[in-house]
Amino acid sequence: MNADEIEEEEFGFSRNYFLAKEVGSSRKKSVRKLSEIDLVDEEELREVAANIEPKHEKEVNDLINSYKSLFSEWLFVLRCGFALLMYGFGSKKALIEDFATRSLTEYSVVVVNGYLQSINLKQVVITLAELLWDQLKLRRKTTSGNPSKIQQPFNPKSMDDLLAFLDKPDLGDECFVCIIVHNIDGPGLRDSDSQQCLASIAACSHVRMVASIDHVNAPLLWDKKMVHTQFNWYWCHVPTFAPYKAEAMFFPFILAHGGTAQSVKTASIVLQSLTPNAQNVFKVLAEHQLAHSDEEGMPINNLYTTSRERFLVSSQVTLNSHLTEFKDHELIKTKRNSDGQDCLCIPLTKEALQKLIAEII
Repeated sequence: MNADEIEEEEFGFSRNYFLAKEVGSSRKKSVRKLSEIDLVDEEELREVAANIEPKHEKEVNDLINSYKSLFSEWLFVLRCGFALLMYGFGSKKALIEDFATRSLTEYSVVVVNGYLQSINLKQVVITLAELLWDQLKLRRKTTSGNPSKIQQPFNPKSMDDLLAFLDKPDLGDECFVCIIVHNIDGPGLRDSDSQQCLASIAACSHVRMVASIDHVNAPLLWDKKMVHTQFNWYWCHVPTFAPYKAEAMFFPFILAHGGTAQSVKTASIVLQSLTPNAQNVFKVLAEHQLAHSDEEGMPINNLYTTSRERFLVSSQVTLNSHLTEFKDHELIKTKRNSDGQDCLCIPLTKEALQKLIAEII
């Protein structure tokens, strides 16, 4: 191929590239929205889903039963100071609980359901510390023959005290409590603070953790220190192919009319993508709507006055840009009150609005 042919070929590639860009940019953008889809009622969809006949039940049960031969190995790994991390397709809830029932009978066990939307980890740590303290008192009573009258050696209001007690070096190597975390990558535990708290718990010398993950990107929640030093995972590939019945019960269906939880979640995601000033303007509107639930909405002039007093906007143009964003994402609606004023309202119930405000504060 000579130089002229090469140059012509390169020119053809360039021309086709720009022609494709022109054709793509000339197409009309779709104006359809997800809210326009005729969705089914969530309760109806859950009822239909619950009546789906499970397939390959025998094979799934045989597979799960085959993992029982590993229970003694898993217990040995826990006693060596590692934490168990179960991964693989299918719900591992029943398998882990069966392991706890059969092999962890000598130890106190706390179960955390990470698939729930919100979890109080401080209460989990308090429970672990109290169980370990009860275990120590029982051991002292058995050896001495008298019930221990020593005062509880930690302050339940202090997270540092609780973790220090769970990591106390002079309590004995075989004295530990277990924590089971179903879906450690669940929606209520995905934030960095929760993961760091769980890592601090797992790093305590008198705590043993058994957890499961289901999201393919779950390991991205942890850095190198958390994986190798704090969690100290022993990875167990245990695909069960069992349906996620319990886990899915608390997760809203995408193709259903979402209730309060789904509406709040959607609005919260949208607001987090906006600027802090835009969030605060929305908060002003939300607080007014909660305080004046009998009114048709908040007049735009009043919103502008309040927002300017709080230094959230510098002009009407700035406020209008925020309102345009809210309307584009269907966070607000405009109504005309009896005085002919344009008023703004948020299409959420009082309970949903209160929850949303708490999330964006």
